[in-house]
Amino acid sequence: MTIPPRLPGGQRPTEPAEVTVSDAKTRTEPVEGALALNPLISALEQVVTHATRSVAGRVVAGGRVASPALDAHQLPAHALAYLATELEAARQLVRWLERVERRHGAELERRIAGAYVGELCRTLLGGVDLGACETIALEELGVDDALLARTLRSPQVVELSRRIASGDAICDVAIAAKASNSFGDLALDDEMLDAIRAEFRRFADAEVVPIAQDVHRRDVLIPLSLLRKMSDLGVFGLTIPESHGGQGLGKVAMCVVTEELSRGYIGVGSLGTRAEIAAELIWIGGTEAQKSHWLPRIASGEVLPTAVFTEPNHGSDLAHIRTRAERTPDGSWRISGQKTWITHATRADLMTLLARTNPEDPGYAGLSMFLCSKQRGSEEHPESAGFVDAGITGTEIKVLGYRGMKEFEMGFDGFTVDGDALLGAAEGKGFKQLMATFESARIQTAARGVGIAQAALEEALRYAQERVQFGAPIFSFPRVQRKLGRMISRVMATRQLTFFAAREKDKGTRCDLEAGMAKLHGTRAAWEAADAGVQIHGGNGYAEEYLASRLLVDARVLSIFEGANEIQAHVIARRLLERDAGA
Repeated sequence: MTIPPRLPGGQRPTEPAEVTVSDAKTRTEPVEGALALNPLISALEQVVTHATRSVAGRVVAGGRVASPALDAHQLPAHALAYLATELEAARQLVRWLERVERRHGAELERRIAGAYVGELCRTLLGGVDLGACETIALEELGVDDALLARTLRSPQVVELSRRIASGDAICDVAIAAKASNSFGDLALDDEMLDAIRAEFRRFADAEVVPIAQDVHRRDVLIPLSLLRKMSDLGVFGLTIPESHGGQGLGKVAMCVVTEELSRGYIGVGSLGTRAEIAAELIWIGGTEAQKSHWLPRIASGEVLPTAVFTEPNHGSDLAHIRTRAERTPDGSWRISGQKTWITHATRADLMTLLARTNPEDPGYAGLSMFLCSKQRGSEEHPESAGFVDAGITGTEIKVLGYRGMKEFEMGFDGFTVDGDALLGAAEGKGFKQLMATFESARIQTAARGVGIAQAALEEALRYAQERVQFGAPIFSFPRVQRKLGRMISRVMATRQLTFFAAREKDKGTRCDLEAGMAKLHGTRAAWEAADAGVQIHGGNGYAEEYLASRLLVDARVLSIFEGANEIQAHVIARRLLERDAGA
């Protein structure tokens, strides 16, 4: 992967920057190969298995997870979710290394996998990291000293982890990456996916990167000219079947495209999310007439969708939303209520809107999904650029990052839609229809996280080679090298976990667990990489003109939307415990 130089603000210079960095030499040997990591994976698996059974003993009754007990034991349950997620990421990284080894020599990839898996074994002894201000000791998950002595503290595991994940070994990941001008072979093992990735990487570098910082700093909408170019590339119909005007590609392709676009700018990478959610809702739950009408228009970019689900007082608690949809004598629907965090709302032509059609049922069964046509605001005439439909009002929510589409609160007061707007022509199915899209949405959010993390990594490495302090590029300092080495290994781990979830989805199997893990891991990787990138930039990383500051505020939102990470951990824990109980 060639990494061209970039100036502050994301612009590339016309000539390559002259960078002089003394040739650093690696000081450690990489792991012998994927097989050498098996003892570490085995130790981690034993710890997770024991922790699962320990937590299950507190929250499972009669073969089922008891919700009140799960709430009461939230801390160990969520720690289990994070622990199991890290294990799955380690597994997928080792499988990735195996694929690379079958193709060519893999010294860099061995260092990457060894650093990640080895450091995981070492750091877990200090507890499970849930994020800022939250670490849960293994003993709270029922993992005692006797088990640790057989696993993470066994002489074999301790010695191997020390060798492949010491401070020097992680620094050497960065040194080897710089020397090879690569962050590792992605091992997609598919010529079409490789071609798609190359095409969208070129597109992101040529069309997205040059405008991203300006869009962010001026807090304006992404230019429509760019959306038209994305339409021409098939972004909005990527996974829509060819029979309905789309590309008919799978979720792995979706991840590849999303990562590259998000690497250029999270707002651009997220444009496809709106189309993905709407198209999947319609494909899974819509009538034939709804599919024929909407899917080709979404695929072509003629129609831009937005998701209208969340309400001001309920957040992730969709079961208790209050927006009402009532039948009128002429068979149409009248919608009234408040919604919030609606992305790209002024431009949207289609709203997938969740509302309560049965006020007698206060739970999920009272909810229905609607496909609501909406007029797009005019950008040529600013006086009408907002909400122009009768019965709709909107107020922009000013945000720190994730700006290029803008966020809104929306009010509905007697907004009327046609009678055939009810998705699938079926009342009371809205929540189930929405749930069917969560796997894809969370996989795509994970890919967005990988894209931001990759952008932060590339920018940090570039800056570390250009910035001279105390007579040397800061890349020569071990603290900087170690940050970069950890970023490299964590980005590749979350990428491979995301690809794994996408492959499971493409098989047509249930993958809510894998999708949830990918989302949890990907959003954390984005934040950690962006935060480390700012630190490597020092004071410049805090300046608006530098890309590092935007990546930080863009990354921060990922652990909040598509289900906050606390909600995500709860879902993962429940699925793990249900699986263990055989439910």
